[in-house]
Amino acid sequence: MYKFIAFALIIIASNSQAQVRWQNVDSLYGPLPPSVHVYCTHDSIDGKPNIAYYVSAELKDKTLDFTAQIGYGKRFTPSQYFETEGKPLLVVNCTFFEFVHNSNLNLVINNGQLLAYNNAAIAGRGKDTFTYRHAFASAIGITKKRKADVAWLYTDSSKPTPYALQVALPPVKDSSAKFVYPTTGLRKWKMQTAVGGGPVLLQNGTIAITNNEELKFANKTGLTDKHPRTCMGYTKDGKLIIMCLQGRFPNIAEGVNLTQEAELLKNLGCTEALNLDGGGSSCLLVNGKPTIQVSDKEGQRPVPAVFMIKVK
Repeated sequence: MYKFIAFALIIIASNSQAQVRWQNVDSLYGPLPPSVHVYCTHDSIDGKPNIAYYVSAELKDKTLDFTAQIGYGKRFTPSQYFETEGKPLLVVNCTFFEFVHNSNLNLVINNGQLLAYNNAAIAGRGKDTFTYRHAFASAIGITKKRKADVAWLYTDSSKPTPYALQVALPPVKDSSAKFVYPTTGLRKWKMQTAVGGGPVLLQNGTIAITNNEELKFANKTGLTDKHPRTCMGYTKDGKLIIMCLQGRFPNIAEGVNLTQEAELLKNLGCTEALNLDGGGSSCLLVNGKPTIQVSDKEGQRPVPAVFMIKVK
């Protein structure tokens, strides 16, 4: 009997590492449309302190405009985007980027137009200096009919529409900095709004992290270390979930790894979800008010793209 109880407690503990209690904090971020809600938790994860926020928004609410913006060669803080974009209801960081040219490394679509493209080549290092790896990068998109989708994409600046796969493929390795994927077997991914990141965290409601296919993190520590995170997913009943997790604050909020991030989204009912740029970039504003405390000492990190929700 005692062995059975002990075994049951172990099972409960193992299944509750990312089971946290979310508190509705709408009153702190209002006014909000009836279809939008803000939640917060301070519950620990795997015994470590944690602070996280997420916003739930009804995709079918036609008073909401799901949109994105890029910096066109410049980077701005989320608060700066808030001011220049007409004070949106929500502003959140999204794509990975490089600092030299302030370029997005992931796709961005707004009003059906491609504003930024996936980085198609990852240069090798050491003995592989003259080789390149080409991977399909993931993104989350919303159609004109307000249906969400997560897919792996091929983008080409000569083509107005990205091409999509619904399954992750291994990267291709060769000596060419430019690689043209055959579009046979791919479908055009016609989205009204979309932002890229990676790796994918959930597929068909199951945790399936596709870092091996997307090559977002070069080593195991990139997968298992705890960091601030930004992520996005959608539920079967048509809710878009945008989440930010605070991190790099010892004994206050240490962040999560990718598996814990995926578990949180799964427990909220997400069918598909993906990781977005995190670390010092993670920042979520609701009506211009910050949720998590950003990890950079300088404050909000300027980024070359954001995802937004505006009220029409």
